[in-house]
Amino acid sequence: MHETPTTGENPRVGAPGDKSRRGGQAPRPRMTGTQRRQQLIEIGRALFAERGYDATSIEEIAQRAQVSKPVVYEHFGGKEGLYAVVVDREMSMLLDMITSSLTQNRSRVRLEQVALALLTYIEQRTDGFRILVRDQLPQTGDGRYSSLLNEAVNQVAHILAGDFERRDFDTSLATLYAQALVGMVSTAATWWLDVRTPSKEVVAAHLVNLCWNGLSHLEADPQLSSEWPAGTEN
Repeated sequence: MHETPTTGENPRVGAPGDKSRRGGQAPRPRMTGTQRRQQLIEIGRALFAERGYDATSIEEIAQRAQVSKPVVYEHFGGKEGLYAVVVDREMSMLLDMITSSLTQNRSRVRLEQVALALLTYIEQRTDGFRILVRDQLPQTGDGRYSSLLNEAVNQVAHILAGDFERRDFDTSLATLYAQALVGMVSTAATWWLDVRTPSKEVVAAHLVNLCWNGLSHLEADPQLSSEWPAGTEN
């Protein structure tokens, strides 16, 4: 005589692995490889921005993604690989925004668009900007944000050189002025990262006010207004 199994003994009713029978919840669909990779990148970006490279562990990344550590290694080879992907993506995105701003419209509008592009990136991708500004690549110690700024300096210097030539200024000084302009905008943007006031439009307007009026009234051969006091020369 066969006994009717109890509910706890029936593997098809109330079994521990049967999510479709518990509370009406369907099994969660598996992510594709592409989806999983994107998930890990987003999780890594948030953790790197919050804690920095050194304080972030593969274990925590895997835990937040609800996967095992080998899954992270399979996609990126390790923490450094994931970090490099995160930084490359953020740098490419910001550089594209800045580059498109520098290649359109007249000079003042270019300045406005560059300032707004950087501030908009900070507003939309705060985690990414924190990584670019505050972290360095492991082992090499080379800052990707510094590389991005150098690229921006090169493009601004090219634009200024053309303007200097038309005004009969020394074109070799275009790089010096480009360094000053990009450095000023970058420093102000890093400050705005935390304070977020005034609005990005107001900040951009004041940056352009200083940049544009300074460029519009450049002297061809500036000199210091006074001599150094005696005895201060090294």
